[in-house]
Amino acid sequence: MQSTLPTVITPERWITHLFSARSAAEGGIVRRKVSDVERLVGRDRFLNEVRRRGFRAVENCGQFIVFCNRDPVYLIV
Repeated sequence: MQSTLPTVITPERWITHLFSARSAAEGGIVRRKVSDVERLVGRDRFLNEVRRRGFRAVENCGQFIVFCNRDPVYLIV
C-alpha cells in the first residue's frame, strides 16, 4: 500500500514522511530523485538531515540512495 502526499507539502513534512517510511524505520534504504529533493526541500537541507541522523547517502544516475543506518558503506566494484 502506497501512501499519498498532500498537494502542497512543507520541506519539514516531506522529510518526516521520508524518514518515517517502513524501510527507513527498519534501517533499510530509501531512494528519491535528485530533482524531487532539490525542488521540494533543497539539496543542502536534505543532506544535512541525512548527516544529522548519522546515515549515509550516495548519488547516481539522478537518484539519491540513503542507507538509513549507521553501518559502513563499501563500494564493491
